[in-house]
Amino acid sequence: MNIKRTNLRLFPLLILGLLFGCAPTVKVTTDYDHAANFSEYRTFTVYDLKAQEGQVNQLNADRVAKSIRAEMTAKGFKESTDNPDLKVNAVSILKNKTQVTADTNFYGYGGMYRPYGYWGGGAMMGGGTTTFNSYDYVDGSLVIDIVSTKTGKLVWQGIGNAQIDSKPDNPEEFIAGAIKKILEGFPPGLAVKK
Repeated sequence: MNIKRTNLRLFPLLILGLLFGCAPTVKVTTDYDHAANFSEYRTFTVYDLKAQEGQVNQLNADRVAKSIRAEMTAKGFKESTDNPDLKVNAVSILKNKTQVTADTNFYGYGGMYRPYGYWGGGAMMGGGTTTFNSYDYVDGSLVIDIVSTKTGKLVWQGIGNAQIDSKPDNPEEFIAGAIKKILEGFPPGLAVKK
């Protein structure tokens, strides 16, 4: 199987998993430069997102860029191509994984052991069966990096991670929801002035 082609088709699945932020399988983490003064940032540009071979196609790269623009604008930032304060980039990381589970079913009868001795009749009789199941899935992450153009350093990062099992019906809607969830914590502790 060609892994790159498989991952290219699975990128929309990443967004599906990330959209359901309330689901226990989705984890969003953020980190930022505590020395950065986020109140001085007013403008942004979206890094030229290109299709990442084996990770994202151009349609989804365009959807991600559109959703980032919408979220940043909703937070009060203005998009600018002329010397912006921040540059925003997004990267997807997909890993094929397998989970194995074991279910054991015990049955039978026999004596029981108590702290003060053996209680009950004869030898233990019975048995059990163990069934092993394997489940293939994609572990997907969408990473959003926000870099200060003045210093060239990363000032904020948000990562959405999910186990991906199925394909979304409406990728544009799913991507918008995932980006919104990841960018909820940006900027850290500040309300942006409009």
